[in-house]
Amino acid sequence: MSEKRKIKKPTQVYTLLVEVGRKADDGLPKDSTGAALMCYSSGVDEAEAVRETVAILKQADMAPLDVTGYGTKEEREAQGHEIDDDEAELMERAREENAVIVAQVTPFFDEPGQTKH
Repeated sequence: MSEKRKIKKPTQVYTLLVEVGRKADDGLPKDSTGAALMCYSSGVDEAEAVRETVAILKQADMAPLDVTGYGTKEEREAQGHEIDDDEAELMERAREENAVIVAQVTPFFDEPGQTKH
């Protein structure tokens, strides 16, 4: 029998901004229309990190609508982003635990007087 060995690629941590809509039992404020979630997700590439994040959010009864990737810590620093110690610590935790960490949730609310379609 021949044994195939998979070469394990190192995981990176990607910063993702995920826009979610509403879904029953999503845990968002009752009168919100959705939210933006800042996530740190590990993966061998950004596509894997996005897939894992979307799957985890769906398991948590959330409704992901759109994902914007901001790259790895190194890519963000090269673009001039300042990453504080707390953010760097969360990124490292995501890498160590091979996890998706939701670092911030910003609910969306309709503006007063805005018409609903």
